[in-house]
Amino acid sequence: MSLSIARVSRLWTKLGPEFLPFADAASDALPLSRLLRLSLFQVSVGMATVLLIGTLNRVMIVELGMSAWLVSAMVGLPLVFAPFRALIGFRSDTHRSVLGWKRVPYIWLGTMVQFGGLAIMPFALILMSGDNRGPTWLGDAAAAFAFLLVGAGLQVTQTAGLALATDLAPADTRPRVVALMYVALLAGMVACGLVFGVLLADFSELKLIQVVQGAAMVTMAFNLFALWKQEPRAPSNFTRSTPRPPFRATWQRFAAHGKARRFLVAVGIGTAAFNMQDIILEPYGGEILHLGVSATTTLTALMAIGALSAFALSARLLTGGADAHRIAACGVLAGLVAFSCVIFAEPLASPALFRIGATGIGFGGGLFSVGTLTAAMNLEAGGLNGLALGAWGAVQATCAGLAIGCGGAVRDLVSALAERGFFGTALTSPATGYSFVYHIELYLLFATLIALGPLVRRSGAPIEATPTTPVSTTPGPFGLAESPH
Repeated sequence: MSLSIARVSRLWTKLGPEFLPFADAASDALPLSRLLRLSLFQVSVGMATVLLIGTLNRVMIVELGMSAWLVSAMVGLPLVFAPFRALIGFRSDTHRSVLGWKRVPYIWLGTMVQFGGLAIMPFALILMSGDNRGPTWLGDAAAAFAFLLVGAGLQVTQTAGLALATDLAPADTRPRVVALMYVALLAGMVACGLVFGVLLADFSELKLIQVVQGAAMVTMAFNLFALWKQEPRAPSNFTRSTPRPPFRATWQRFAAHGKARRFLVAVGIGTAAFNMQDIILEPYGGEILHLGVSATTTLTALMAIGALSAFALSARLLTGGADAHRIAACGVLAGLVAFSCVIFAEPLASPALFRIGATGIGFGGGLFSVGTLTAAMNLEAGGLNGLALGAWGAVQATCAGLAIGCGGAVRDLVSALAERGFFGTALTSPATGYSFVYHIELYLLFATLIALGPLVRRSGAPIEATPTTPVSTTPGPFGLAESPH
C-alpha cells in the first residue's frame, strides 16, 4: 500500500505543473500566491470594462432612451487618455518619492480616479432618468464626466500595474506572467458579466445604482489587496533631489530606434485588424445567417475559448524558446484563416463555419496580443519598462477604439451604397457591408505580417543590446505616501 501511495505521489508531482498552468510563472522572487494577488488589478479593470461597454451601454439606450450616438460618444471617452499611456508609464519609471515607490502611487491614483467615476455615475443616472428638477443636459454632462474618470483610472492603473509586474518578475518568467495577466483580465470580464446579469435580471434603477456602487467598492478592495506589500521601498534611490530625465528627449531616443518604431506600427495595424469587427460580428450572425439571440450571444464565449487556447499554445511554443514576434505572426496567420471562414459562411449559409471563424478570431487575437505584450515587456529604454509598456498600451487602446468605430461606420456606408445599386445588382445584399469590413481586416492582417517580418529573430541569431537603446530580447520559457506630480 505504501509503495502504491509513493508511486501515485511521484506521478502527481510530475503531472501537477501541467494541470496548474501558472505554477511555473512563479519564482522565488515572486511566489504564485503573490502573483495571483497582484493580478487582481486586471480583474478590476475587466469589471469596469464590462460595466461601461456592456451593462451601462445597454441600460442608457434601452431603459433610459438615450440616443445611440450619445452613448457611443460616452463609451468612447475613455480612449481620450489612451495616447497618454506612454507618458504615464514614463512618469512611473522616473517618479521620485521619499517613500521609495515608483508604481504604487500611480496605481493608487488610478484606483482613486476610477472609484470617483463609479461613485459619480449612479447620481448621473438619476439625473438622466428625469427624476430631478434641473436641466436635462446636467445628467448627460455628469455621465460623460463619470465615463471620463473611469477611463482615465483604467488607463493609469493598467499601465502602472503591468510595469510593476514587469519589475517584480524575473526576466525568465516575464512571458508567463503575461499569460496570467491576460487570463485575469478575461476572467474578470466573464465573471463580472455573469454576476451583473444575475443581479440585474429583475431590473430597476435602484438595483442598477447598487450594482455600480458595489463595483466601486470592489474596485477599491481588489486594488488595495493587489498592492499590499508588492513593490519594495527604496527611499535612498528615489529622492526629490535625484534629477528626472525629460520625457521628450527620452521618447525621441526610444522612437528613433527602428525596431521599436516598426514594432509599434505592427501593434497598431494588427490591433485594428482584429478589433474592427467587434460590433458587427453578432449582427452579421443575426441578420445574414439568421441566428437567434442566444446563438449570437455564445459567440463571446467561443472567442474567449479561442483566446484561452491561444494562451495554452503560446505556453508550449515559448517554452521551446520561440520568438515573441513569431508568436504574434502566427496569430496573424490564424486571423487570416478565421476571417476567411466568416466571409465564406454567408455564401455557404453555414453557421458552423461562422462559429469556427469566431473561435479562430479569438485564437488569433490571443496569440497576437500575448506575443506583442511579451515583446513589449522586453522592450527597454535604459530600464524604463513603463515607457515601453505605456507605448504598447497607448497604440493598442487607441487603434482598437478607432477600428471599432470605423468598422460600424464603414459597414453602414457600404450597405447603404449597395442597397442603392452603387456596386451593381450582384452586390445588392445586406451582406456586402459586412463582407467589405472583413476584407479590410484581411488586408490589414497582411500589412501586419509585412511589419512584423523584419522583427522576427532567426533561430540561433545573436541579439545585440545596448543599455540606452530599446531592444527586443529573447523571451524566456512561457507557461500558463505622495501622490504623483
